Amino acid sequence: MAIPEFIKSLRAKIGTDLLQVPTATVMAYDDRGRLLLVKDMASGLWGPPSGIVDPYELPSDTAVREVWEEAGVYVELTHILGVFAGTPFSGVYPNGDQLSVVATVFSAKPIRGIPRADYEETSDARFFHPNEIEKLSCYPHFHVIRQAVGQSQPYFKPATWCPETP
Repeated sequence: MAIPEFIKSLRAKIGTDLLQVPTATVMAYDDRGRLLLVKDMASGLWGPPSGIVDPYELPSDTAVREVWEEAGVYVELTHILGVFAGTPFSGVYPNGDQLSVVATVFSAKPIRGIPRADYEETSDARFFHPNEIEKLSCYPHFHVIRQAVGQSQPYFKPATWCPETP
């Protein structure tokens, strides 16, 4: 994932300390039921196109932009699949930067474009049938999303917090 300028500015102030950011992820399905995935250039892992929401940017704009930038496919968002966060959506980069994300995951359909890597963030981009995905090396958080999005309702993890009783 390319580091946005505003994140670089924050990192100059906070170093590698934990930073929580909003992201948008897109599960784009073609008319044959195949899912668009991109292969991360740095890690070699597969996952859906995604990225950090820039300041003042709508998550929906981030979603459409990231699919275009990472995979060369213009999509139309159809609905929100869910909102995800927690341990599977956090990590430490090789440079020591700690990051935790709150990911809004959208469903989309491709409008135009042929999947292609950008060779900056992605080394490959393709549509996969669901049974082909099981054989890929994927990001762990992608498996969490895939398991949750099969529900008929938008996904969110139920709240566990409650006020203390007096």
